[in-house]
Amino acid sequence: MGIGLSVTVNETPDGRRIVHYDGQSFELTPSRGEVICPASDGTALHHSRDCNHMGGYEERWKVYPDPQGDLWKRLAEAAPANDAEGRRAFAEKAGLRNGQGQPVYKVCQTCTLVPLTSVGKIRRPESPLSQAIAAFDRAAHASRLTEAKSEIAQVVQDFPLDAWPSMPLERYALGTDAFRESFSYRMEYGTRILCDIRGRTAGKNIIYWSRKHGAWKYPAEYSDEVEAWDGVRAGFLQAFESVRDKGIAHLDNIGGLRTGFTIVTKAISCYIPEALIPITGKDHLYACAYHLSGRDASKLDPFAAHELLKQITEEDGRFAGWHPYEVAWFLDEWIRPKPDPTILMVAPGNEARYWSDCLEGGYICVGWDEVGELTKYTSEEEFRAGFEAADPHGRKSTNSGKARELWRFFQLRPGDRVIANHGHKKILGVGTVRPEGYQWRPDRAVYFNTVAVDWDTSYAQTLPVEQQLSGQKTVRDVSTDLWQTIQSGRRGAPAETEQVIPDDPLFDQLSRLLTRKGQVILYGPPGTGKTYASLRFALRWLSTHLDGSVEIDPVAKPGTLKFQKGLNTLHEAGYLTQVTFHPAYGYEDFIEGFRPHEGGDGGLRLVLRDGIFKRVCEAAAANPERPYLLLIDEINRGDIPRILGELITLLEPDKRGIQVTLPTGKRFAVPSNVYVLGTMNTADRSIRLLDSALRRRFAFHELLPDTDVLDGQKVGDVDLGLLLRELNRRVVKELGRERQIGHSFFMSGGEPVDNEAELAAIVRTEVLPLLQEYAYDDYSMLSRFLGQEIVDVQAHTVAGLSDERLVEALSAELQASSGE
Repeated sequence: MGIGLSVTVNETPDGRRIVHYDGQSFELTPSRGEVICPASDGTALHHSRDCNHMGGYEERWKVYPDPQGDLWKRLAEAAPANDAEGRRAFAEKAGLRNGQGQPVYKVCQTCTLVPLTSVGKIRRPESPLSQAIAAFDRAAHASRLTEAKSEIAQVVQDFPLDAWPSMPLERYALGTDAFRESFSYRMEYGTRILCDIRGRTAGKNIIYWSRKHGAWKYPAEYSDEVEAWDGVRAGFLQAFESVRDKGIAHLDNIGGLRTGFTIVTKAISCYIPEALIPITGKDHLYACAYHLSGRDASKLDPFAAHELLKQITEEDGRFAGWHPYEVAWFLDEWIRPKPDPTILMVAPGNEARYWSDCLEGGYICVGWDEVGELTKYTSEEEFRAGFEAADPHGRKSTNSGKARELWRFFQLRPGDRVIANHGHKKILGVGTVRPEGYQWRPDRAVYFNTVAVDWDTSYAQTLPVEQQLSGQKTVRDVSTDLWQTIQSGRRGAPAETEQVIPDDPLFDQLSRLLTRKGQVILYGPPGTGKTYASLRFALRWLSTHLDGSVEIDPVAKPGTLKFQKGLNTLHEAGYLTQVTFHPAYGYEDFIEGFRPHEGGDGGLRLVLRDGIFKRVCEAAAANPERPYLLLIDEINRGDIPRILGELITLLEPDKRGIQVTLPTGKRFAVPSNVYVLGTMNTADRSIRLLDSALRRRFAFHELLPDTDVLDGQKVGDVDLGLLLRELNRRVVKELGRERQIGHSFFMSGGEPVDNEAELAAIVRTEVLPLLQEYAYDDYSMLSRFLGQEIVDVQAHTVAGLSDERLVEALSAELQASSGE
């Protein structure tokens, strides 16, 4: 008989009963005092006589009393769902049999326990816990565990516990000249097999040296770095000494470690490995506790959640004898949704001159050696300052775009993909980033910045003409359709069995905001692609959370028939609704109101009709396990307080599901599975002018002009990225950041324009009218934007230049502004 499992039942504010069992979540349909077993050879226990699995032969059904309503629970707790023998043994003992006398050992997932797919931050694992444990190959991780133990031993040897009381700050901190010898460097970059805490900012290490500011950075409660280091070091010592006696939850009370959750977790995993499961992401930690026990650990302090997770795994006999790192690796595979990998295209030198080095050495390399080893920078801000100071190409005007390329390269993580290219046409191979990740290789003659990868040259191919690259870039993002082209052109080896979709940072950010807040507004200057982004996000996000129940391509290219078909499918199924606010739009359109209706006698009468949002909420309430997304374009053009009415309060996450009485007397609630994504043009109205109640209840995400998509694309002598960057620099200086010009002005069909006639037409018919509106026909200001050769200040007009001459004038203006 299998190991009994705990079943947890939580009741939602609207009275639904949610069951957490064996790593899955269900909604319970309560028993009516009886359970029904089918007449035929069915082996499932039912709570409803109307279940579609119970058709016919009612006189032969087996009905058993269930006064406590818990037969389903006792059956579930007897053994895991995949342990048929353990379940049958319980059924035999309880006398649960079907009409043919066979034991009933399953629970109907139509009328008793209905599987749920959470649309929130914590998603249901793909398989039950018992199946996942059985499938986890510990032997395959044996060499990895050996390496992990070796790294732990090296940490303890190089930074022994008895040396901590006298450890100097420089031996601990990042940012100093001796940063490679520091404990923080070892935790972040020198222990690649152990739990990963790389990237982002050095603030996670509590105290560090900032090269940009030439000063120590530490929590505000300390007066100087000496006091700060005394407090931090004392905190670590207290943690090391108290964990064994007081438990890991005690660390939440150590003030000196308050901002260092990730580095403290990793340090404890080295010095006292048995104290915790080495998980450094708080959301992942909470998800693990939730799926293993059904308990919401998100209300606990982080180390208390660690203690709960350790207790849960210790009490589950199936993890007996496992090393904490084995448990962590298992939980990573079972619970954490596989993130979409970052996919970058990287040129290994001009004309791919270093490709043979990369292929033989198992890495990809880039230049910018003057910037130095990237691990010395404690934040992206500091890195950008260092890049600007190094000025590797001697062209200040291109530094911003090139710095972004190098930072994206540095941020590559294990499992990400690197595509090596030769010029605009050839793909040389695709590499998968290894755990070693970024490495500075001063043993090379040049191109010291590298990332370790495993190369696959079966991807080598020549791109079709329509997919060939434009512009001059060393590191570039890869679009989904380009990646699909490269995958389909792979030779010999079979295609990847799982769909690999390139990471989309905007998608990730909006997903997190919707999960946390429920409603988000995308705002920014005109031409930054807000509507485009919202539709692209809707297709991908909904397809992800609908788990294949609707057949759509989540990464269809905007503007294609497949993209439009996907949106139409979501509209027809009711999961996606679009509306545009305008000055005449009102509460009656959005929630409910009386509308004229032609009666049978030809006269008009007022009829109460539901508005768009009310209809969305009613559909969502009837289908609570699925997400419903409402897109509101131009949200700031409507009278928002009037349109939303009492909805303002109901949108709050903790008010979802609570019913209110509408002016018509009807009851109304906003379900938790309804999400709102709005767009707002800041050239029309600043977010500062929005109703304060609205601002509190919406999350806001700004979209600014993206010059990266234009960098390197030349029309004549004009680099479009430099043109937009310089133009917006001037606009910001005169009018502020909310009046900038978006990158989409210079794009056609999703690609940068590529000829002088098209660029000249855009400047004349789109850019100039917008700038004239911004400047209120102040031609002196217009000339400061575009130059005196294009704008005639005296005549209050725009010079009538030919297409070629207009582009030449733009080029000359760019050169003058950059001093080149």
